[in-house]
Amino acid sequence: MHRTVELPHDPVDPPQFELAVKQLADSLDFGADDSIYHGSGLEYSQSRVYLPGDSVKLIDWRVTGRTGKYFIKEYQEPRQIPLYLLLDTSASMCVSSLRLSKYAWAVRIAAGVALAAQSRLTPVGLIACGEREMRISPTLRRNDVMQWAHRLRRHGYLEGTLLGRRVRELIPTLKRRSALLVLSDLHDPDAVSALRLVAQEHACIVLHFRDPAETGVRGAGLFRGREAETGRPFFATGLRRWLHGRDVKTQLTRHGIEYLLLETHRSILAPLRAFLRARRGKRSGR
Repeated sequence: MHRTVELPHDPVDPPQFELAVKQLADSLDFGADDSIYHGSGLEYSQSRVYLPGDSVKLIDWRVTGRTGKYFIKEYQEPRQIPLYLLLDTSASMCVSSLRLSKYAWAVRIAAGVALAAQSRLTPVGLIACGEREMRISPTLRRNDVMQWAHRLRRHGYLEGTLLGRRVRELIPTLKRRSALLVLSDLHDPDAVSALRLVAQEHACIVLHFRDPAETGVRGAGLFRGREAETGRPFFATGLRRWLHGRDVKTQLTRHGIEYLLLETHRSILAPLRAFLRARRGKRSGR
């Protein structure tokens, strides 16, 4: 059982939080790509020979009259691939040397992206990737988003990181192609290998959060340390241990994973909007 207290690094009250999330959602260009299936829908696709059991309401009388055989109309139905938000709820996400912590930013962005995606009829689910058990199945119900967002605002500061495990647990449950959006500081040593595995069959985007407090121990020379969440010991020299953004980006992008580093002491929303806008432009061929 984790001790739960209100996260102090997100100072706004619930109504202000909801307003901030909705304003963010309105500014984001995000939605999973369409997959076209045949069936009942809005846009005509083709006509085919009538088969027993087909609805007579779908008969294409123009083609039927021309050929002397009954044909029915088929329509294109846009079905969005589901989006899973994998939100790192581990203790290191609460590290903050500024007004908003990595965790507070991640919760706001996750909720904003969820609302933006749902507005494009993309069902959105959520998986907490710390030690708490929290999994929301993909849904189009916007009220669900604000409910889990308010739950996530509360944090016990005691959770270890289980991002890699949560990704591996998710993989066998994905029965169709899906999109994954990971919001994490990537402190889990197993995270990169797990993400590379899921990216073999599914679209994967990583938003990597970093606080200036994590940018190294200047002048420390060679020192021994221990990961606060995993308990694993390590050796490091100066900045080498902590300034790993470029290395992580290379490991992920070479496997087709889209990656964006978000540093909390710099502008976050502008690069996020530009990243999502560019991503959508590439996928739509613009």
